[in-house]
Amino acid sequence: MNKIYILFFFILLVGCSPSEDNWVVLFNGENFEGWHSYRSGNNYDGWYIENKVLTYDFQLSTESGNSYLVTDKKYTNFELSLEWMISEHGNSGVLWGVVEDERFEHPYQTGPEIQILDDDWTEYVEGRGDINRAGSLYNLMAPSAVVSKPAGIWNHFLIHIDHNENIGFMIFNDREVLRYPVHGPEWDALIAKSGFAELPSFGKAQSGHISLQEYGGKVAFKNIKIKILP
Repeated sequence: MNKIYILFFFILLVGCSPSEDNWVVLFNGENFEGWHSYRSGNNYDGWYIENKVLTYDFQLSTESGNSYLVTDKKYTNFELSLEWMISEHGNSGVLWGVVEDERFEHPYQTGPEIQILDDDWTEYVEGRGDINRAGSLYNLMAPSAVVSKPAGIWNHFLIHIDHNENIGFMIFNDREVLRYPVHGPEWDALIAKSGFAELPSFGKAQSGHISLQEYGGKVAFKNIKIKILP
């Protein structure tokens, strides 16, 4: 084997290195495999899939209960990558550490949320402040910068959760806007200053489901994938 072929195979091996290719697809673009409705199994009220995009439309919802989607599996230390697009005056979110149990009617009673929002919805933002705008650790920490794209345009989240290192961070449209602990005294102090202080199980589970929120608007997701951290 000559030097050119050796170099070619070396490039192929590097390009396929496990360190570069540990992502697992969470949404296959065709069906709800790997997901279910929180405490409702296969009742995907208001959700549909079209052109490899997962969409919730409140106008298609026929029931009064929540229609949060949650992963079938539980996750502890991971990076989650996804693209999202919100409608005008839309509101949604991505939650982790969700405990699915009869004690909890909603995922937000246990799982922290990274907010998805139409940031041009002036009345909402002015009424609640930066701690609730897109890219915030909802009701706990405001993003360090406003980098969201307008309603109708795709945005990207990379959410990093590592309980071993006690580090959470979020990269929003290629810019880090959040960094926070995920357990311990500093994490507990964040919760204690928020409305979640009244929920004793909020933010406590280190392993839990990932959830996509429906909240009375229209929101779309695509290219959802996860990397398990050591």
